[in-house]
Amino acid sequence: MDRLDLLFARRSIRHFTPEPVSAEDERRLLEAAMAAPSAKDMRPWHFIVVRERATLDALAAGHPFGAMLAEATLAVAVLGDPAVNGDYWVVDCAAATENLLLAATALGLGACWIGMHPREERKGFVRELLGIPAEIEILSLVAIGHPAETKPPRTRFDAARVHRERWPRS
Repeated sequence: MDRLDLLFARRSIRHFTPEPVSAEDERRLLEAAMAAPSAKDMRPWHFIVVRERATLDALAAGHPFGAMLAEATLAVAVLGDPAVNGDYWVVDCAAATENLLLAATALGLGACWIGMHPREERKGFVRELLGIPAEIEILSLVAIGHPAETKPPRTRFDAARVHRERWPRS
């Protein structure tokens, strides 16, 4: 496989089998997330790993776009501490989330990024359910499991969005 094929193979998977994600794969996912680049190498991220079925179901019910959590066997909440590196927690945690998604694909797992930040109405119930302190921000939830669906690799390349040297003149 060409090394870039992994990027094109990464797709949002929303249907999962009941087979649990192994502890070894969980560890590898988190190692990949924490290998992400971080502004000034401050690494403001924290992760909450959720495996309990009742909690996964509650997350699915409480998020308007989180239905896939009802089938996932693992979820990871990607959190950031603004006290560590100000507003850069957002980009650092976004990079960690993308690494997590790519690692899931590399391990033969399926995953889906579920947006939380900057929607305060989405964060409140997750904060309460997972016991997240007020000073810690929530960037995303990632639903993970063994895929029960297959999607073909794709590229979204659009030459019209590529500009050379500067923004085009009107």
